[in-house]
Amino acid sequence: MVAPEPDVVAAEPAPPNVERGTRLANALFGFGKQQASFAARMSKAGIDRSAIVLLKSLLHLGPSRSRALAEAVHSDPSTVSRQVAALVKDGLVERRADPEDGRASLLAVTDRGVRLLEEQRARFALSIARMVAHWDPDDLDRFVELFERFLADHQTYLPTLITECAAPVRSEGET
Repeated sequence: MVAPEPDVVAAEPAPPNVERGTRLANALFGFGKQQASFAARMSKAGIDRSAIVLLKSLLHLGPSRSRALAEAVHSDPSTVSRQVAALVKDGLVERRADPEDGRASLLAVTDRGVRLLEEQRARFALSIARMVAHWDPDDLDRFVELFERFLADHQTYLPTLITECAAPVRSEGET
């Protein structure tokens, strides 16, 4: 099956596809609730989800300005700035002089930050592998393939999704 081009505006979906969208939205909502619970428990154990997201994003971006990191994680620059300050204090991120502009600094993940990410990734991968150990390997491979495809489409479509879903809700009678 070939995915449609992301720049092509899709026609209004047929009712069966709206139902599929509803089922997927409900599944994502349930997954989101589970992830929030997981994040809360991890936070109590001293592992902050937002710190992990920032570290992973910064590692992927390479040394970057705070504003670029905020854009990459779709967050407010002032929020990211506060979070980065804690990461710097904990020795997970360092500030470096920007070679292109001496007045600015670049953020970079430290060796300690990289080790933390590697340890977290290994523990998470092992735990997830245990969770799906009873799955048929072909089913699991297909699920991972489709989920990766979904995430790629989601990333591409995210600005539109935000625009469509963040529209203010209007009261009856408003135009």
